[in-house]
Amino acid sequence: MLGVGRTSVREAMRQLEAEGIITSYPHKGPVVSTITYEEAQQLYTVRALLEGFAGQQFAEHGTAADIATLLAAVVEFEAAAESGVGARLIDAKNAFYNCLMDGSKNVFVRQMLTALHNRINLLRMTTMTQPGRLAHSIAEIRDIANAIQNRNGPLAAAACKFHIDQAAKVALEYLRKNAAPET
Repeated sequence: MLGVGRTSVREAMRQLEAEGIITSYPHKGPVVSTITYEEAQQLYTVRALLEGFAGQQFAEHGTAADIATLLAAVVEFEAAAESGVGARLIDAKNAFYNCLMDGSKNVFVRQMLTALHNRINLLRMTTMTQPGRLAHSIAEIRDIANAIQNRNGPLAAAACKFHIDQAAKVALEYLRKNAAPET
């Protein structure tokens, strides 16, 4: 039907399961994973550390072309926010983070952050649509880009950490309020 073999589909499913995107249950099959409050706390803590490091490395080692690409990603994120189109917003935010990871010039940071971002995408749209969060997110992204553009590694690290900490507060509050009751 789609011209994709079973082996390819199974391998893709195994990869999604390894990344925590789906969970397979016996006699039920694969289901999109959810994230618990505790997992989200841990995820955001690690993400803040890694993105802070990525921001500092970018400021200290990124090229002028990397910075230009990052600044363009910020402009696109602002335009996406203005458009109000959810998919465009997520794509623009992901593009910003991809620029941040690429500019860090560290393949291991990229691999680890990609895995974390794949998990956090389950919450990203929810957090960005909470009242006031999008405007704050735009300002925080601008602060990150400005610190990187000014080649201020410690400030870039702090701006990245602050941005993730703010997103974490919103996500954790959402999870706390909307947690499924234990059975």
